[in-house]
Amino acid sequence: MINRLEDLLSTLQAASTLEDLQSVIEALRDYYNVSHAVYHWVNSVGERFGAGTYSAEWVDRYLEKDYLRIDPVIFGCFQRFTPVSWKELDWSSKAAREMFQDALAFGLGNQGFTIPIRGPNGQFALFTLNDNVADEDWERFVDQNTHDLMIIAHELNKKALAFEKWGEESSSPSLSPRELSAMTCLAKGMNRAQAAAELQISEHTLRVYIESARHKLGAMNTTHAVARALSTGIIIV
Repeated sequence: MINRLEDLLSTLQAASTLEDLQSVIEALRDYYNVSHAVYHWVNSVGERFGAGTYSAEWVDRYLEKDYLRIDPVIFGCFQRFTPVSWKELDWSSKAAREMFQDALAFGLGNQGFTIPIRGPNGQFALFTLNDNVADEDWERFVDQNTHDLMIIAHELNKKALAFEKWGEESSSPSLSPRELSAMTCLAKGMNRAQAAAELQISEHTLRVYIESARHKLGAMNTTHAVARALSTGIIIV
């Protein structure tokens, strides 16, 4: 088991793309035998990035409901410097409880453990494991693995900072004509059905173009991808 963790850390240290980082996150989820593993960060200029195993449906739902403004994990961890189990956070508000029930309905587990990380110039990151187990089992899991998880979180953050520096030195990514068209439609405020109709393609095909563009742009989600494409001048509306 120790060798396997060392192998994962070596793979993480060798990662050179967001796709590599995503593969490491998936491997960490499987290694720890949990439902989900997620790492996301905000860089020094406020851009958001992420890699994780939450479903695209939950990510879309999270954005649609604007859960970022009420998420107890975000707010609780921003005020902390030490790891925390989710049940130690404040879920007392009606909005927070509704969000939690919504998360369960979209496949998240009832337990979470998040490590907040702070880097230079305002960089902030979270590394989270999520699972569906009894309280005593989760407490045992956290006690047994916190030390190694903090090492992993630190290594993830080192890689994130390296990606940020790499991004500053690299040129803007090149999108295909179809990717540009898809992102332009979204930037104009169209929903996916409207964009697909405008481009005369299926919504499934549209999603392929959007996801491809998102990966090229190094974006955490579709909204972030549109913002990056606009801010770098890749698309103009």
